[in-house]
Amino acid sequence: MNGLHLIGDLTGCRCDPQLLLDGERFKSTCVEMVSASGLTTMDASFHTFEGGGFTGTVVLAESHLAIHTWPERQGLTLDVYVCNYSADNSDKARKLFDALVAYFQPTEVAKHEVDRGEHLLMEPLNETTGFYIKATKQLGEWQTRFQKMQIYETPHYGKLFRLDGFNMTSEKEEFVYHENLVHPALTAHAAPKRVLIIGGGDGGSSEEALKHPSVEQVTMVEIDGDVIEVAKKHFHAVHNGAFSNPKLRVLVEDGMKFVRETQEKFDLVALDLNDPMGPAEALYSAEFFQQIRAILAPGGALTLHIGSPVARPERVAELAQRLNGVFRIIRPYLMYIPLYGSLWAMAVCSDKLDPKAFTADEIDRRIEARKLSDLRFYNGETHEGVFALPNFVRDLVTPARLKQPARGRRLGVVRAAAK
Repeated sequence: MNGLHLIGDLTGCRCDPQLLLDGERFKSTCVEMVSASGLTTMDASFHTFEGGGFTGTVVLAESHLAIHTWPERQGLTLDVYVCNYSADNSDKARKLFDALVAYFQPTEVAKHEVDRGEHLLMEPLNETTGFYIKATKQLGEWQTRFQKMQIYETPHYGKLFRLDGFNMTSEKEEFVYHENLVHPALTAHAAPKRVLIIGGGDGGSSEEALKHPSVEQVTMVEIDGDVIEVAKKHFHAVHNGAFSNPKLRVLVEDGMKFVRETQEKFDLVALDLNDPMGPAEALYSAEFFQQIRAILAPGGALTLHIGSPVARPERVAELAQRLNGVFRIIRPYLMYIPLYGSLWAMAVCSDKLDPKAFTADEIDRRIEARKLSDLRFYNGETHEGVFALPNFVRDLVTPARLKQPARGRRLGVVRAAAK
C-alpha cells in the first residue's frame, strides 16, 4: 500500500508538564489538530496510566496516529501513518506531525520518514542468494488458471512483468534476453522461413524473429492467454506491435501437445519459458527435446535458456548433458541479463547448424543484407563473444567423455553418439 510513515522521538519537552500526564485533556486537542491538518478522525482512544504518562491512538480515515508519553523523561514518541492509495496525504501528515511537535515544544526531535509506497521486488537466484529491484507502485495483480501475474512500475526498468514472484521481462532491458534467444541461431541459418515460439506470451521473441525478412510465419504457442492480453495492454515496448503482424500466428494451447501433434517443420524452435520448475519442468525433459528434434526442418535448431552457471551450476550441467544426449551439436553461450541479476546461459541445439562457425564479419554481413533493425545488443562481435566460455562453464557443459585434464583446452562441437 502506498503511504507515508512519520516516526518521531521528542525529548526535553518545554511544555506544561501536565500535558504529558493527562491523556483525556489531550484527546480533544489532538482531534482538533487532525481536523486542522485536513485528515479525518474515525475514532480516538486515550488511556492515562497511574503514576504518569498516557498512550493514545486515533483511527484516521487515512490510517492512524499513535502517541505515548514519558513524563519522567520529558519525552514522547509519535507515530503518524497515512495511506496514499487514492490521494496523496503526505503533506497533511507532515502538517499534523509538525503541529504535535509545536504543542509539546521539545528541545530535540528525532524524526524518520519512511515511504511505504516503494516495493522491493525480491528475486531469489538460489536458496542463499538473490537481489532486489525497487518499484514505485504496483500496476496490477491477477491470478490466472496457471500462475500469478504482477506488473510494477520501476524507476530503472520501466514497467516490469513478474510471474509467480519471478521477473520475466521489462520495458527497458528486454532486448538483452530476446535478441540473444533468437538471433544467434536465426542469423546463422541461411534462409529461415518458419519459427515456433513455445511460451513467449509477451511477444518479445516473436518480434525479434519477425525482423528476418525470409521468415514467412512465426507460430507462438502460449498456454496462458492472460499473459498475452496483459502484454498487449501494458508491454508494447516489448512486442512493438508484433501481435498485429499478419505473419504471427498465436495459439493459446499447451505447447507440449502442439509439438507432439503437429505435422509442420520449423527452422527454429525457441523455448521462451519459465525456469524448469513445477509445471514447466516437463518442457525441459529429454523426451520433449526429442519431440522438438523431430519437428525441425533440415538445418533447423532449438534455442532455450538453461539457467545461471553462477547461481544454478547443477541445473546448467544437467540440461547441457540432457541436450547433448539428443542433438549432435550443442552450443552453450553466455550473457549477463540485468533483470535476472546474473550471468545467464542459453544454448543452440541442432544436428547441422553450428552458429559458432561464423565469424563476426560474416554475421555483420548477414545483418546488413537482411536489414535487421533496432538491434540494441546483437552484432557480429557479440555473436562471437557470447560463445566464448570461461573454463568453469566449459566444465559444466562438456560431456564427461570429452573432458581433458588440461585446462584452457578448446571446446569443440559437443556431440552425442551418432544418431
